[in-house]
Amino acid sequence: MDEVAVPRLLTGDLWTGNTMLEAAPVPTISGVLDMDRTWWGDPEADWTMRMARAKQDARLAFFDSYGRPAETEAGMWRRHVYAVRHLGALRLERHRLGNDAGVRDSYPLVAEELSALTS
Repeated sequence: MDEVAVPRLLTGDLWTGNTMLEAAPVPTISGVLDMDRTWWGDPEADWTMRMARAKQDARLAFFDSYGRPAETEAGMWRRHVYAVRHLGALRLERHRLGNDAGVRDSYPLVAEELSALTS
């Protein structure tokens, strides 16, 4: 965790529905909405980063503009910590919505991330 020297503002829920786009030849974000999940921290801890990496598809273009974080051993370890945090938040949301199967499905995913922290 010591590798993170400067915290950044994290939106916690950045996606197209929470952005205002300026009419331009290249879409430009001119505003960000729904900031109730905002906090300060490592950019890698933001939900947006997790979702940008979730599938090897067009969403990886996010990093073309944002920039690609350095792939360090410590950074990869932190990603597992952040994954556990995100999975915990998802578990709570699934519980709130009465999604018992989703809650059950989260346990092996958390176990996998936790085992990666100790290997």
